[in-house]
Order: sequence, then structure tokens, then C-alpha cells
Amino acid sequence: MYEDTTIKARPAGGWVGRSVERKEDAALLTGRGRFADDVPVAATTLHAAIVRSSHAHARITNIDVSRALALPGVRKVLTGEDIRAISDPFLIVLKKPIDQWALAVERVRYVGEAVAIVLADDRYVAEDGVDLVEVEYEPLPVVVDPREAVKEDAVLLHPDAGGNELSVRRFVYGEPDQAFAQAAHTVALDVDYPRSTFTPMECFVVVAEYLPASGSYDVLANFQGPFSAHPVMARALRIPGSKLRLRIPADSGGSFGIKLSVFPYIVLMALASRLTGRPVKWVEDRFEHLQAASSAPNRLTRIEAAVEADGKVTAFRFDNLEDYGAYLRAPMPGPLYRMHGATTGAYDIANLELVNRVVVTNKMPAGLIRGFGGPQLYLAIERLMQRIAAELGLDPLDVIRRNLIPSSAFPYRTCAGALYDSGDYQQAIDIATGEGRLEDLLRRRDEARKAGRIYGIGYAAIVEPGMSNMGYLSTILTKEQRERQGPKNGAVSMVTINVDAVGSVSMTADVTVQGQGHATALSQIVADQLGLTPDDIIVNLEIDTQKDAWSIAAGSYSCRFSPGTAVAAHLAARQIREKIARIAASLFNTLPDDIDFANGRVFSGMNPENSMPFARAAGTAHWSPVLVPENDSAGLSETGIWAPPELSAPTSADEINTSLTYGFVFDMCGVEIDPISMQVRVDRYVSMHDAGTLINPLLAEGQIRGAFVQGLATALYEEIIYDSTGALKTGTFAEYLPPTASEVPALEILHMESPSPLTPLGAKGLAEGNCMSTPVCIANAVADALSLRDVPLPITLDRLNALMAGPESPPPAGKEIPAGEMAASAAGSAEQDSAGGITGNGSTFVPGEAAAVWNALLDPQSLKRIIPGCHTVEAIQPDHFRAEVSLGVGPIRGRFFADVRLSELEPYERARLSGTLTGPLGKAEGSGRINMVAQNGGTRIDYTYSVDVGGKVASVGGRMIGRAADMVIGQFFERLAKVSAGEDTAPASVVGWGRASGLFAWLRALLGKR
Repeated sequence: MYEDTTIKARPAGGWVGRSVERKEDAALLTGRGRFADDVPVAATTLHAAIVRSSHAHARITNIDVSRALALPGVRKVLTGEDIRAISDPFLIVLKKPIDQWALAVERVRYVGEAVAIVLADDRYVAEDGVDLVEVEYEPLPVVVDPREAVKEDAVLLHPDAGGNELSVRRFVYGEPDQAFAQAAHTVALDVDYPRSTFTPMECFVVVAEYLPASGSYDVLANFQGPFSAHPVMARALRIPGSKLRLRIPADSGGSFGIKLSVFPYIVLMALASRLTGRPVKWVEDRFEHLQAASSAPNRLTRIEAAVEADGKVTAFRFDNLEDYGAYLRAPMPGPLYRMHGATTGAYDIANLELVNRVVVTNKMPAGLIRGFGGPQLYLAIERLMQRIAAELGLDPLDVIRRNLIPSSAFPYRTCAGALYDSGDYQQAIDIATGEGRLEDLLRRRDEARKAGRIYGIGYAAIVEPGMSNMGYLSTILTKEQRERQGPKNGAVSMVTINVDAVGSVSMTADVTVQGQGHATALSQIVADQLGLTPDDIIVNLEIDTQKDAWSIAAGSYSCRFSPGTAVAAHLAARQIREKIARIAASLFNTLPDDIDFANGRVFSGMNPENSMPFARAAGTAHWSPVLVPENDSAGLSETGIWAPPELSAPTSADEINTSLTYGFVFDMCGVEIDPISMQVRVDRYVSMHDAGTLINPLLAEGQIRGAFVQGLATALYEEIIYDSTGALKTGTFAEYLPPTASEVPALEILHMESPSPLTPLGAKGLAEGNCMSTPVCIANAVADALSLRDVPLPITLDRLNALMAGPESPPPAGKEIPAGEMAASAAGSAEQDSAGGITGNGSTFVPGEAAAVWNALLDPQSLKRIIPGCHTVEAIQPDHFRAEVSLGVGPIRGRFFADVRLSELEPYERARLSGTLTGPLGKAEGSGRINMVAQNGGTRIDYTYSVDVGGKVASVGGRMIGRAADMVIGQFFERLAKVSAGEDTAPASVVGWGRASGLFAWLRALLGKR
């Protein structure tokens, strides 16, 4: 354990720079937060539940809502055709026919896609109604691998688009071909960034009401921005933006980018309110969130470097293939272009070739996730820098140092157009490695290796952008396309400060709350200007688009607060200060420049005794407007607007300054790997940050620690996994594994400050840095420990074991297991096969003759007591029947329709069953065999089965499904044994059956048994 060396505060003299405790915490820690689900709703509000697709790709052939509508309390069920009739598909950046409505229309393209919405008097009834909606699908081929999706013969997700590769853009800066031709070495690496997400405590919440008198919508939602999605929503609703009132509540249980993706549901609930004539509320559950909310795109990168003999890199080449799932939701493909100007990272590289390719697959759509393109970029760059050192026999840290941008070059223009504002990267590394920290890591590695243990050291150097240029995404378009559409660039930040008649100060801002402590930081900035304390400033960060100042750049994302909204607050406070100074100067008979503010008073700098309380000076603008100077208006309200000119549109050469500020992060860590389990343990981790002026070091520490944990999760734990059928295999926290406190190692945080010359406060963003640096730093340490070329993320035990073990050897000659041999386990066993299906086998003993067992299986009255959860059975044909059953897998429970066929029936000996199980919660398809053998006066029943599971049920993961399969089959044979022995069991209802009629009666006839 190491002492945290985060700087606590700069010397007194102002509130900015002090570690002021968060003013938000008192309410949050005492359960008095005001979250979206806490906001009261009208008594007439309907509650929504969503029917989601159990197929990754299929045509919707029929939706039967009659049974759901018959359920008491269900008021309406809407389908995609209802939505298509009154709305438009969502706008996307590319001019491609990739239409997505708020509900699926004609076909579904990923498991979890919204197919229908049930509206009821309460949520419980709505959820029950979902189980009663019957959707019929015609399955289509599935593609989940982006490599397969770009092939010419790949199945098309959007046939009218002509292919799954929606965009290919090639960029060239400098002379990369010449640099590679002249280079002493070329080092290349293929890097796969996994699909993952970050999981806020609070999921999506929407309350929408249609107002027919004005034809407008009033929506409350925990949307995070950017508000460039507001016109997208308004267009989908076929209304002008002024008629979509969007309100953001006071508190939000985290976001990490993902709550941008609530916007399709805002449209859906708004349309539902219009069609029902009542307000509609929807609260997303965790299963929905993990299955269908959003994720970071997975990226496949081929990266090459032209390298001199001493490790100096002269050029980079990138080929990026980025997988955005089934649709491009605005503002996608943002992660592929947000870092465009900074593609060369922290390095002084003048030559760059870059190919960006966008592909769609049968996965949930990708969106805004913390880091937003940075983790993907730096995994490639920093892994390559480590490989350069390994292949050239150099020290990895020396390779980093040799290529860093020199401090004398700032402000530094990258070859792709970014303007790095300030920094001294060498000094930052000196601080991080100093005071014995690097020596300690090297000593630990040497001692561990001498003792035979596996230990490695990793490094990462990254540039952290802050406040995105809203024009970066237009770089995906050609110069000619941009000229036709007109320039798009810049970013606007807005803050409004009001001072009332008794001098009370309140303010609003264009950021959405997610737990960062924005209210505390804003109050510090304003307090400094007005000579007050942060406690004197009331900060209201609820947003109302019909009342508050906002722009399309509004929201909390991409580190825009410190270089953006914080500056707008500073400007608004300056405007208030200058106006009060002019009022006080006229009262004190002095000049405005002589007026100062401190300790709640306004006074003359030359004669401090000439003073008055701040409240009195400010109140003059209200109580005595005639005393306000001639060029000033009465009242005291100012809006600060910040639109930095450095955020210009892309040039004709595709150069773009993608952000306003650029911080620097350098990480180094040591990891030890257990040689038996291959468990990776982070032994020591040091993270050095230069984020310019720190507004509040305590808040900075919180953001850095949060980003570090999420970077650790990406490195070692979290991954969204689909099988080859498109079924999600990581739909619960039993399979998708965010780290807990016990998995998080100690973090040593260091700071230096290189104030930005482009912002009045000198502050840069720092909330995302470790999401970008930590995954690759740990990967590099693992590569060093095991001498690996490729380090796939997350670095799980299974992956490392497979990498170290190599391909599994075949069984010895003569030891093959016969194809029909059964296991002799009474409980049976289930496991997940390589394609994601569940297979199992087992054996059980029934104390009765085979004839008794067989007859029990053929008798309907017996069968209804044997099948777990069976409600009804209907014979379709002599070898085909349909049943309705209730089943549960872990926390997922619901009703399913079983369609089963029997074949290969040999009385008293064997039978084969095959069929499907479908319902709102998922689908399954499989087959099984039963063999009966007389043994010890009874009957041994051997069984095998194979089942492919999809939809919400599949989301619980293979281990839980396998366990559930064991339990259901175990219950089946336990009941069979009891019924065969004449014991009673609780029956399940069977409709339309008599002693001499029904499925098993004609089966008896078929087999010659009357």
C-alpha cells in the first residue's frame, strides 16, 4: 500500500484550486436525491413494458396482441407499424438507407430490439402483458463478426444500403509512403478492442406526455446529451424542436456516456402518449440495459510504424474496422472520428495514413461510452510502442521518451490538425518515475523473476482531449460533401447567473448531472468572482429546454466541463461582477476598476472602508434601478456564452482540431501472474496527470479513480459476448463482470499543471484519461511478463491459459469415447458448446418396469403431472404438439410456447424429441434422446440433449442456463419416477384432453397399444 500523493489544494487566495467537499453529497448520502424515478407523475399515467426480439435477425411475420389486450389493466399495445404511421426514422450522419424507428419495422436486427410496447395501469400488469404478446418470426442468417460482415457474400442487415460496410475513408497526412520506404524497420500489430459497456447504477427512465392543445410533447428523462440528439428526436416526432420540451432531473445515478442512448425511448414513449392520450412512464430494468441499451464499438485495428534503428517513429499507418452493431444511432460513428486530429497520440510524428471503415452487425447498436474512441486508439498505439521496443531490443520507456512531443513545440499542431495547447510530457514522466517509483518497480520485477514468479512492467502515454469540436464528425464526409452541406464546427457552452433583490445568487448551466460534482466546482468559480463562499451559491442543474439556455453541444460528455461550461460560468460571473462594480462605483464616487469583492462585501480598493454588503450593492439593480448606470439595464441576470474560435471546421485537406484542450496522462504499473490460475494481479500502479489548472483537486481525484476502475474493468474483466447465432451471453452480472472493491488495487495519483493558454481558467478535462491509459498499460505489463506479441482484452484467466497452453491435444489413440455412450451421473451435466448452445447428458434410475415408465410418458393425465410448469397441451398432428409452459432461468421467468415433434419411437426402449420454445423472454431450439434399459428390477433412463438458447433468457449466460437445464430435467425425471411408482405429484393443467383422446392416446394407437 502506498500513500496517495494527490495534491490537496493550492495555497489560499481563492476558491478555485481548493479541495472543497462536494455540496451535492449531503442529499445523496441521506437518501434525498431527486432522480427521475422519484419525480411524481399524474394519476392517469400509464406504465410501459417492452416486448423485445429473441432473434438476432429475422422478419416479423405476425404480431398477435389479442391475449395481452384481454388482460385486465392493459390499455394498449403498440407495434412498429403503429409507430411508423406517425413518425419518421432517426437521422444519421451518413446518407444511407439505414432506417431505424422507435420500434422494429418489418424485421429485427439484434437480440433485444424493441418490437412492441405494452401500456397498462401499472408496471406489473404491463410486464404480464409482455408475456402474452405473440410474435412470429422468419429467422434470417446472422453475422456478428465484423470480418465476416464485410465479405461480399455476407448477409445484409440493410439490403437497400448495398452492403454492411457503410463507410470507407482514407486520409493521408505528410509523406507516409516515403517514410516507410526509408525506414530501417517496419513494425506491425493487429489489435482487437473488445465490445464493452459501463453500467450506471440507474438505468433509463422516461416520462412523456403529449399535449394535444399545442401538438407538443413534455418529456422528463435522464438524458445526458449531447443535445445534438434533440433535433434528431424532434424530426422523428415530426415536430419543430420548440415543441419537444425535454426536462432533465436534478440527479442521475451515473451515466458514463450510455444515457445518450435513451433518446430512442424518449421518442417511443412520446408517441405512446400521443396514441393513448395519457402520460406514459417507462423504467428500464437491468436485463434490458445490458441487452439493448448501448455499448462501445469493438474495433479491429491493423497498425504499422516506420521506425529508425534507435526506435524513433517516423510514420504510422492505421486500418480501422469499427463495428457499430445493427444501426448507426446519432452521433455515430463518433468514436472513430472524435480522436481524429490526435491520431498520433503524444508523439511527434509528421506522417500518417489512416483508413476508417464502418460496419454493421447483428449486435446492439454502439454509442457514447466513457473514453469515446480514446481507449480503442491508445490500445493500438501503445501496444505498438511496446512491440517496437521488444522487436528492436530497446527499453519500452526509452522508446516512449524518444518519440514524445518536446515541450518547446507547444502549442503543437499535429499532422492531422489537432492543436495541442500546452504540456511538458518529459517532465511529467520524470515526476512519475521519480522519488524511487520506477526503481521500485524494476526491483520488484527482478526479485520476482529471480524467485521464478511471473512479473511484468507496463507503460502508457496518452493525450486526453477535452471539449469536442462539434464538427469532428463531418470529417467522415468528403470535402465536396462538406461544401454542399455547409460548415459544421465549434462548441457552445452556456451558464446563467441570477442575483435577486436581497443578493442571493443562483445559477443554471448546460451540463447534465451524473455525479461529477459540477455544482461544487461551479460554485467555487462564481464565489471567487463575487467575493462569496461556495455555500452562498445555489446551483440548479436541472435542464428544461423551453426555459434554460442550451445549445446542441449541451450535456456532460467528452470532458467538456472544465474547458467549456466552467469557462462560461467564469464569464457569467465576470459579467455580474462588472455590472455590480459599475453600480458600486457610482455610489462610492470612484471608478469601476477600483471596486473589489471579498468576504461578502463590495468595497473600494483604494479606500476599503468605503464599502457595503454584497447584498446591498446587488439589490440596487432591483430596488433602485434609477441608480443603475446609464448603459446598464435594471435587474441582475447574466448569461455567459463560451465559443472558442480554435474549434474550426475541417480544412479541405481533412485537418481538424477535434478538441479545445489536450491533457497528458502517463501510467506505469507492475503486474504479477499466478502460474497456475493465470490470475493477473496489479502489484503497483502509478498514474501521472497534467490537466492544466485543477479547479477542485478532490473532485479530480474522484474522477481519476472512477476512470481507473473502468479502465481496469476493460483490461481484466468486462466484455459483451455474442455467440454465432447473435445471442447475448453476458446479460447479467453473473456473466458480465464489473470489478468490485475487492478487485481494485491501490492507485497512486500524481499531478503537474500546465495551464491551457486557450481558456481563462487554464483548466483541461481529466474525467476519461484512465479509461484510455489503464487498459493498454496493464496489457503491456502482461506482454512483458509473458513475452507475448498479442494480448487480447479482457485478459481473463481462460484467455491467458489458452495463450500459454496452445491448442489442446487430441485424446490418445484408442481412447476415443464412443458416440452413443452415456454418462452415468444421476444428476446429469450441462455445458456450453463452442457455438454457444447448451449440451447435456445424464442417467437416472426409476424403480419400475420399462412398460410402466413408457405408459406414464404416453398417458396425458400422467404427463401433465410430469412436465414441470406445463399449463396446456394441444395436439396438432400425430407427431406434433404445442404446449404452454412456465419456466425460469435465474431471475428470468415467464411463459413459453413449446412446439415439439416426436420421432424414432421404439416402445419401451427409446424416443427422439425435437422442437422449439418461444416467448417474449427468449427462444430455444433443440433435440434430445431417451434410452430405457431394464436394470436391477427397475429401469435406467439415459438421456442426452442439445439446446440453442436466445433472447433475454440467453442473457443470463451459459453457466446459469446449464444449471437451469440440469434442474428442469432433474425435476422431469424425479416426477417421472414418482408417477411410474404410483405416487402423486402436483399436476399442471392440460386443456381439451380425456382419458381416451389427445396426443398420447393417438400415440398409443400409432404404436399399436390400445
